[in-house]
This record gives sequence, structure tokens and C-alpha cells, in this order.
Amino acid sequence: MADLWLTGERTLPGIPEENYWFRRHEVVYEALRPRCAGAVVLEAGCGEGYGADLLAGVARRVLALDYDAPTAAHVARRYPRLDVARTNLVALPVRDGGCDAVVSLQVIEHLWEQERFLRECRRVLAPGGTLLVSTPNRITFSPGRDTPLNPFHTRELSGCELAGLMREAGFVDVEVLGLHHGPRLRAFDARHGGSIVDAQVAVVVDGGAWPEALRADVAAVTCADFELRGDDVDGSLDLLVTARR
Repeated sequence: MADLWLTGERTLPGIPEENYWFRRHEVVYEALRPRCAGAVVLEAGCGEGYGADLLAGVARRVLALDYDAPTAAHVARRYPRLDVARTNLVALPVRDGGCDAVVSLQVIEHLWEQERFLRECRRVLAPGGTLLVSTPNRITFSPGRDTPLNPFHTRELSGCELAGLMREAGFVDVEVLGLHHGPRLRAFDARHGGSIVDAQVAVVVDGGAWPEALRADVAAVTCADFELRGDDVDGSLDLLVTARR
């Protein structure tokens, strides 16, 4: 990862102190892989590219798009089986109906024109194609606030709000799932003052050394430590909303 760096928002693989966030993203890609088997997939906002490459292991073709030029260049170098382009996500460089699936994970909260983005996703999907979008759950990520805590976010959404935007954009069969800590992560929460997330944030904000016990637990997190399910969506960490064109 020498040519990319942590921004405070983008996560990267292979960094022990970043492993919790990496696995929290990776588990959603793993859940989506079966839906992308044999498909032409567009990932809108591919970041470092590890997720698009994971999907490329089962998809017929993956087009990985990102607005940031150094990021797109990194992805093209590191993951040769991807087709990569730099683009504005509200003007996707794909013909009408050119994709079977559009994947966009932890991206929509960064966009100023969310409704326009969703309409573009519908345009490039073939009839019956699938849209798969994840985002932090506004209810738990910025509780009690009208504006996001995260300076990189323009507008955060609840499950109902994101599902409503998808329906307004013309999608059908909208399904909302929530990502939760599983038993081992709940034990880690208890061990670190009630929240392993807050414990990590405190270290970063204070700029101090990582407590060894916290660093070890963060480095040990796997995809199996998270649960993606349809109950208690409002209490989830992240949302995964799927819909059909």
C-alpha cells in the first residue's frame, strides 16, 4: 500500500491497527459475492480495490470506478483483472443497461447528489439487475444529530431513508439488512469499556500509543465476527440495502 495512505475514511488491507474497519467492510463484499457470480459488475467508488478484486473472482467482468485519480491509478496497477476508470459517480461512463449488478459500499454518504447517483445506477443496470449499497447507519453512527459527525460525509441515512430513496429512483424489491457485532466482538466491546470502536477512536484522537490488549484484539477480528441480518436494523452499525431494476 505504499502509494496509498490512510485518510481517516478509506480503509486499507494489511494494517493491524486498521483490521477492524477492513473486516467490517470485507464481510459485506463476502456476502455479495454469490449475487455477482457470472455477472457484469460495476463498483461505484472502489477505494483501494480489494473488494472489486474479490468480486472479480466470481464475476464475468468487474468495472471499478473511483473519483480520486491516485486511487484509480493504484487499483489499475495492483489488480490487473479489473477494468478501472476515474469518473464522477453521478455520470457513470456505461451505456444504458450495460451491467447486471451495481455495487457501492460506504460511498453514498459522501455524495452531494444521492438521488441523481441512484438514478444513474438504475440507468446502467439491465432489466432485473441488482443494486447493492452499504452505508453507515445514521441512527447509530451520528445519534441525535441532523449533520454527520464524520467530516467526510455529506448526508447519512437510516435504513428507511435509503430504502425510500431507492424506491423513488424506480427500484423494486428493496431489502434492508443491518450489520452487527457477533458474540466475539460483543465480548471485545465489554473488554474495552463497552465499545471497541470507541476505544480505537480514542487512541487515534489522543495520538497516543495503542494499548497492547486493544491492538491484539483489533488485529484478531475476522469477517466471522460480524452478523448481517434483517432484524433490529435501526440498531445496526452499517446498512446493506439491495434492490432490483
